[in-house]
Formats: sequence, structure tokens, C-alpha cells
Amino acid sequence: MLCFALLALMAAQMLFVIRQKSITVDEWVLIPAGFYHLTEGDFRPVNEHPPVAKVVAAAPLVLLGAAAPPIEKGAHDYEDFLGLFEQFWRMNAGRLDQLCFWARVPAVALTLFLGALVFVFTRRHWGARAALFAVALYALEPTVLAHGRVVQTDVPSALALLLFSFTLYEYLKSPDVKRAAYVGAAAGFAMVTKFSMVALLPSLCASFVVLWGLAPRKGLSRAGAAWQAAAALAAAVLAVNAAYLFRHGPPESFEDALARSVVTFDPGQGTLRAALEAGYRLLQTVFPPDFVSGVGWQLGHAKVGHPAGLLGGYSQHGWWYYFPVAFALKTPLPVLLLTLAGLVWGLMRLRRAREGRLLVLLVPAALFTLLLTFSTINIGVRYYLPAYPFFFMLAGAMLDDLLRQTEARRRVLALAFAALSFVWLAAEAVRAYPDHMTYMNQLASGAPHWWYLSDSNVEWGDDVRDLALYLRGRGEARVGGALLGWQLLELYGVEQVTVFVPPGEPVEETRYVALGASLLNGSTVPSEFQPGRELNEYERVNYFDEYRRRTPEKIFGGSIYLYRMRE
Repeated sequence: MLCFALLALMAAQMLFVIRQKSITVDEWVLIPAGFYHLTEGDFRPVNEHPPVAKVVAAAPLVLLGAAAPPIEKGAHDYEDFLGLFEQFWRMNAGRLDQLCFWARVPAVALTLFLGALVFVFTRRHWGARAALFAVALYALEPTVLAHGRVVQTDVPSALALLLFSFTLYEYLKSPDVKRAAYVGAAAGFAMVTKFSMVALLPSLCASFVVLWGLAPRKGLSRAGAAWQAAAALAAAVLAVNAAYLFRHGPPESFEDALARSVVTFDPGQGTLRAALEAGYRLLQTVFPPDFVSGVGWQLGHAKVGHPAGLLGGYSQHGWWYYFPVAFALKTPLPVLLLTLAGLVWGLMRLRRAREGRLLVLLVPAALFTLLLTFSTINIGVRYYLPAYPFFFMLAGAMLDDLLRQTEARRRVLALAFAALSFVWLAAEAVRAYPDHMTYMNQLASGAPHWWYLSDSNVEWGDDVRDLALYLRGRGEARVGGALLGWQLLELYGVEQVTVFVPPGEPVEETRYVALGASLLNGSTVPSEFQPGRELNEYERVNYFDEYRRRTPEKIFGGSIYLYRMRE
């Protein structure tokens, strides 16, 4: 009952927040893209993200009869659909808040489902008390609360990784065809929640290779092990195709795929090129072409990198230590301490007690962390969310173990430690409400939060509604601005006048200027102006340096800084 109450409290606070916060800049494109997936069976819009998060978000909008402009048949690239999405939101401007609310309710439901899985898996393997601790950490952690209400791939992929890990664990304990199919289906589901989950395929293949080698010890024939591997593969392929409603759109050309390839090489015009082209065509026959090209787009994105900021520095290809640092800054200190203690406890138990079940928590968390050290896309701690449930479960199991100590004094100390940790965590969750998105702990108290991290860590566009209401309440219908989510400002009755102009050119005067935190950081400032004038790196990251030294009249959600320029 306590776990149910915690998840109910979590749901209530997320629902309250989505009633007052606007959608993020990513949701502005993902929600209408999902609408076209469902109503037209067209998966071209934003095919660089898989369909699960988009489709579940759009389902309520279909039921509510949202209006939508017709989709062009020839368009394919991301930019081709931006005008379409703008039309979508304009056509529904009269019921904007209603549609934005209901589109995010399924995201909240998925977050609760993940919390339920944390409870079920922890209770099954470590008991009810450990499950209570794990769920409490999950339900009160600010990053989970922030992204649990957002239509994006992060929480669905966290759910999928947890489901895959425990499904694989159960299969390896007692392999049979049915469990193999479950593992394959879980892997397929993971791949359509976030394309980085395609990295599960090597783990799955390695598991079946090991099983094939050890088949006689497991009482299996090698032919039986091979049959189980085939069942898993078939289930994975089926799950991916089901997510795309078994629709196969026009295939992508091999030339386009090659131009985006992470491997820079020329296959020439001979046998090698023909073989690669045939292989690419085969992939787009087995899997939906939009799935294959979406994975390719993400690989190309990784090749190019993405502008990012960390601790006052800037990089196009990121830092190997980005996610550990972001986790250390964005996680409440009691959770950070419990996570580190849980990892140490888990490794010690594994070494001393040979407690093999801990591998189902330690291995996925370690491999996922290792994978992210190679990531060139360092734009938010949200990418690390799939590791969080494993950390919470480890911490819950550790606390339960400490409370089982036979010595009374140790039990009292453990109880005091647990009580202090959860009281502190609850206080942090309350302190951050409703602005969990921009939360940072006490380690980030020496400078503005935008100095430490940028992009979705400090700004994602979900405070645009509050900004618009504030300006309209003061009779302002125009604002100078540079912020994520500016597209929504006009729908809330405020025109944005750009303050991003070539150096030396005059900026149109407005009473107020609104700047996003990541623009103040400098990492998300574009390098090129419309006329073609390009900024060097120093000019780019310091373009809004003047405003860094100004005192804002108001800060919205920690993400938008509003400056009064004249009375």
C-alpha cells in the first residue's frame, strides 16, 4: 500500500505540473508526428526517433478529434515537416492547453508502469522492504519527476531496458523457447523506444552464443539452443514491425545512407558496394525503412556531434565524463550517496557471497554507463535515465540488508541513515517543485545553473506559457527573445522579436528581453545568421555575455530569464 501511495503521489504531482507547464520544444514536433503515425500510417515525420513515445502521446489527440493539415507525400527530411507541425498547432490553438495536457498523460502512465516494474522486480528478488525503498527513491527523484511527464524517448527506454534485463535474466536461469521469445520481444520493444537500444543486440547475440556453447550443461541440445535464438530473433523483428503498424514506406537510397555513415570510406563501384547495397536493401525489407533510416540518422548525428556545455567549457563531440558529472550535479545528494553506497555494497556482495542475482542490476547499469562514455551527444542527463532504476533497486536492496543486521546498534544506525536520506530527498523534491527539470543539488551552488550544464538540463521550453502569461498580465504583446520553445509564444498571444542579429546591426527595441538558460550558457547559440554571416566559436558562445551580467526581473522555472530593458 505504501508503494501504491508513493506512485499515486508521483502521478498527482506530474499531472498538476503538466496543467501549468507548456510542452517542451521536442514535444512540439513529436506529438504531431505521432498523430500522423496513427491517422495516416505515415512514419516519415521525425523518423529519427522511434514511434512508441510519439504514438502513445498522440492517441488521446486522435480520440479528441484534433485537427491536422494534410501531409505531403514527397517530404522526408526533418525540416520538411516543421511547417506542417506549426500548422498543426495553429489549427488547434483554441484548445492548446487541453491537447497538450492529454498528450502528456500517457507519458505519466508509462512512468507509473516503470515504477510498478521497479516494485515487482525488487520485491521478487529482494523482498517487500527493499521494494519500498526503491520505489520511494524512484517516486521522489527530481530528474525522474521532470522527464516522467515529457513525451520523449528517455523514460520509455528506461522501462524497456529494465524489462529486457530481467527477461534475459529469467531466460538464462531456465532457457526455453517461450522465454526466448519473451527476450526477443523485449529487445524489439526496446529498439522502438530509443534507437540507442539497438546496442542491446550484441548483448543478446553474446548471450545466445554463450548458451549455445554451454547447452549440454543446461540439458539442451545445441540445435535446441539455436532454435531458441531463432525464436528470439523472430520475436524481435515482429515487435519492431508491430510498432510501425506493419507499414513499410519507401526505402531510403544507399547513397543517402552512405553519406550519413559513421564510417568514412568509399566502397567504390565494384563488388563491395554491390554487397553493401544489397545488405541495406535486405535490412529495409526485414525492418521498416523508417526504422532503418532512423537508426542511420542517429549514427550520423553521433558522427557530427552536438554543441554542448559543461562546467563553463564547450564541445561539439562531448566529454567521456559528461554523464557522471551531470548525474553528480542533477541528483539529490542523498540519492547520490545511496547510489554510490549501493554500487559498492553490490560489488562486495557479489565478491564475498557470490550473489549472482546482483548481476541483473550491476551489469546493465555498468554497460549502459560505459556506452554513454562514448556518446558525442551530451545534451542532457535524461539520456542516463535508463540506468536510474538499477541504481534505485541496488540502493533499496542495500538498505534492506543493513536493516537485517543482527547487532541492534548497527540496525539503529542503518534506520537513522535511511530515515535521514528519505527526509532529505523529500525536502529536495518539494524544494524543486514544480521546476524539477532545472533542479541541481548543492554541489552546483557556486554559479548560475546554466554555467554547469546546458540544453535540456536547464532549459527545454516548458516555461514559455508562464512567460507569456506574465507578459500579457503587464500588457505586453511583444518581447525580444532567444529561447527554446519560442514557437509556442505566439500561440499564447505574444510575438517574439529576435535579438539574435549580426554584430553591429541594431536590435529592435522592446520593453522586455527573454533569454533561455542554455542561450545564456552559449552552447545552443547558432553559429550562422540568416544572411550568411558566421560567428567564430568565441563570438558564438559569448553572444549574450552582456545579459550574464544583468539582473533579471524574473526567472521562470529556472529556465527563462526575463530582463526589463526600459520602463
